Amino acid sequence: MTAGAMREEAGKTREEIGNPVPLPAVGAEPRDKDNGSTVAVIGDYRKDGYAHVRGLIPPEVAAAFLRRLRQDMGPDPVPLSRVSKHPNLLARPAFEVYGQFYPPLDFFLWGLTPAAGRLVGVDLLPTYAYLRLYREGDVCKVHSDRYACQHSLSLTLGYSDGKTWALEVERRRTDPSAKVDPDFGGSDFGAVEMAVGDAVLYQGVHHRHGRTTPNPNRWSAHIFLHWVERDGPYGDQAFDGRGPQGELDFGFG
Repeated sequence: MTAGAMREEAGKTREEIGNPVPLPAVGAEPRDKDNGSTVAVIGDYRKDGYAHVRGLIPPEVAAAFLRRLRQDMGPDPVPLSRVSKHPNLLARPAFEVYGQFYPPLDFFLWGLTPAAGRLVGVDLLPTYAYLRLYREGDVCKVHSDRYACQHSLSLTLGYSDGKTWALEVERRRTDPSAKVDPDFGGSDFGAVEMAVGDAVLYQGVHHRHGRTTPNPNRWSAHIFLHWVERDGPYGDQAFDGRGPQGELDFGFG
């Protein structure tokens, strides 16, 4: 994608791995003997609606992705001053791009599908992915997600100043709603501080979530990856309605 196309699409608001390494049980911290990396799942996903997945990807991979993104965006500043619209979750525009407009995001989504399925314990199909760059002082209001976000990962790619910025998730399960609030209104919630490469696995449809504390970094980068259960109530949301159509074939000249 060219830099111009990248900037144009950014304003729009809308994997099989052979022999995968089993992910740990909650609280376990196995160490990969080959590269020294540690993956830990901390929390009770079924009970609380979220869990901290520490070390989901190496920080080097996160940094490489951001460098490629910056290269594809071009050298100019991100032109947010010309953006007049933004989601009602935000107080001002942010740089956003969806996987259908920036394919590397979908590669993350598809590639992590088997791992997400093992974390959740059911067979999943991907729906969509997007990236958002938050600026200093930004917040994300408390909200529920649409049905395509039955099981989600918020993956942290980078902080300009190295200051963690928590994702907050309400522990109480609620019905899906379009309601957006500045805070949790006294309801119990958990706050997960993520290092680069960490993620939060959360049930976005039934557990409200947000970032109510202002971002302490000049910028931070996050990918949001979403799945539905293959045989679940939202299975028709797989591939966000853009799944394969018709018979696939290749011709050769």
